[in-house]
Amino acid sequence: MKKFLFCLSVLLSMFNVNVAAYVRYVTVNLNLRYGPGIAYEIITSLPKGTPVSIDEDCDCKWVLVEYDGKIGYISTKYLSENPPYRKIKRESQIQTHKTYPTTYDIVRYYTNVNGYRVQSPTYYDSTPTGATALCRDGTYSFSRNRKGTCSHHGGVAKWL
Repeated sequence: MKKFLFCLSVLLSMFNVNVAAYVRYVTVNLNLRYGPGIAYEIITSLPKGTPVSIDEDCDCKWVLVEYDGKIGYISTKYLSENPPYRKIKRESQIQTHKTYPTTYDIVRYYTNVNGYRVQSPTYYDSTPTGATALCRDGTYSFSRNRKGTCSHHGGVAKWL
């Protein structure tokens, strides 16, 4: 399979063929695989927001793409026609007093399974006091148990 993908990429580059007809955006950190399915080995991971070119807009479950010089398959379940929402700093959201961290998001809270009020994952410029994990999307989690931590933020990148 590796030889086939390599030969395909060489042929396309020799003839300077542009097979890309549609641009889609990766909605999560997504694995690039050697074949169309989760049973195939992972080549690399595409970060959330990465634009990819696909040759047809189909109802397929997997599509062949090129990323960072590597060719492989990704699941179409995690592709969008629109780029992901990007958080923008707004003057009204930035707290500048020394006792408060500078945030990119308004601080929100939720009630966990044990009934405690916990701060929702939030963007900070540096590790805030009380954070328990750094999520893959760059937010800091304040979760009081490991189950479900950063589940809507790409998973845990690093436990603190």
